Amino acid sequence: MHNSPNTASLLGRQALLFPLCLVLFEFATYIANDMIQPGMLAVVANFNASEEWVPTSMTAYLAGGMFLQWLLGPLSDRRGRRPVMLAGVAFFVVSCLAILFAQTIEQFMAIRFFQGISLCFIGAVGYATIQESFEESVCIRITALMANVALAAPLLGPLAGAAMIQFAPWQVMFVIFALLASIAFWGLNKAMPETASRIGEKFSVKSLLHDYKIVLKNRPFICGSLAIGFASLPLLAWIAQSPVILISGEGLSAFDYGLLQVPVFGALILGNLMLAKLTGKRSVESLIKLGAAPMVLGLLVAAVATFLSGHAYLWMAAGLSLYAFGIGIANAGLYRLTLFSSDMSKGTVSAAMGMISMLVFTLGIELAKVAYLSGGSGMFNLFNLISGLLWLSLVTVFIRHRKPAVEGAAA
Repeated sequence: MHNSPNTASLLGRQALLFPLCLVLFEFATYIANDMIQPGMLAVVANFNASEEWVPTSMTAYLAGGMFLQWLLGPLSDRRGRRPVMLAGVAFFVVSCLAILFAQTIEQFMAIRFFQGISLCFIGAVGYATIQESFEESVCIRITALMANVALAAPLLGPLAGAAMIQFAPWQVMFVIFALLASIAFWGLNKAMPETASRIGEKFSVKSLLHDYKIVLKNRPFICGSLAIGFASLPLLAWIAQSPVILISGEGLSAFDYGLLQVPVFGALILGNLMLAKLTGKRSVESLIKLGAAPMVLGLLVAAVATFLSGHAYLWMAAGLSLYAFGIGIANAGLYRLTLFSSDMSKGTVSAAMGMISMLVFTLGIELAKVAYLSGGSGMFNLFNLISGLLWLSLVTVFIRHRKPAVEGAAA
């Protein structure tokens, strides 16, 4: 049974409220990572654990973000986007409150894993609905502007977390995250449209495997999904490892650490604003190519500077800022093209994309940690440069061999 998805024109006033509430939930899930990172030194001290647990908090969170991707996309295709999305927001609220009762670092990390499951709902369900509700140029512009709101989390999170940990227990942060998500739940319940096209179809393991087989046999899709993962890996590795690099390694204060996040994520926001301005004036492929140069050049600057001097953290921040500007221009268009490189239902395609990119993130962050422990900032930034070059190679193959799928109602 196939239902016609709602389009933006049918949403009326809810057309604005829905993406705003979705991005509020996304903001809550992002800040639940970015705000706690500068507080992780206090968390490990609270549990009498070593500093090696600091980046593991982010690894556990992202591992949770990969855990249910495979199920939620196809489930929302057949049972509806709305009920699945609302269940995910409610689960995040409960898991944020549950961490208040953690007694050991192991329990803390286990609950962080469950909190990370909320990330599955954003891509596989929430953003699939956005992509189905708006045509290409409008959708890219909306997602670019939404990204700027979500990026307030990594921009403000480290500063806010560093300041809060001076005046309040780290547990207070998770109460704030739960409150923000509760507001998002109210708005999504009121405004989220239902765009699933296969509601009523039988949900079985056989049908699930059949759908994923079709998606994963699409080589351009695999290249695009891997590229999305490698594009953001240096940024996520920086978020995870920078407290150790800057505070423990360079002896900076928590506040100075937070200030050094501003140029990186400020550049990412500027890149998204440029993308929103250029969308509709240039092809999506040309926007991806436009972002490639600053991405690779920025990672090269960071790698060369830190190999010449292990303490060149200002050059590292400058290089990563240039790289982040390039991501802001390139990533939303790459996401859109990859999603529609397969004509399978978008919940399943989005879930497969999420699983592949989260696998890259989870393994990559741990490898970045190993690189830093074995060779300091130089090896850390060399690892990031290799990630950027892999992105460039994969994108080149993707654009060369992509066969655009019919977008159906979304067009």
